[in-house]
Amino acid sequence: MRGDSAYQGIAHLHGNSETPKKKPKGGELTDEEKAQNRSISRGRMPVENVAAKVKVFKILANKYRNRRKRYTLRMALICGIINHETR
Repeated sequence: MRGDSAYQGIAHLHGNSETPKKKPKGGELTDEEKAQNRSISRGRMPVENVAAKVKVFKILANKYRNRRKRYTLRMALICGIINHETR
């Protein structure tokens, strides 16, 4: 699981998690730590972009107020539209 720097404590819950290193106060990150942060960021970028596209349809951004039974169908349709656009 890859998360941004807000999820620093997630390693206690998920052993396979990766989060970027934060710069210490009054210090600097090493070149290796910066490279690792870039690698984590590159892996998260496609996921964040797709989440942003789904939020355009407001199904994740707002409270879902329709029938629960149709949520999965509507989510699948939205994901299909997004999938079709990206190809």
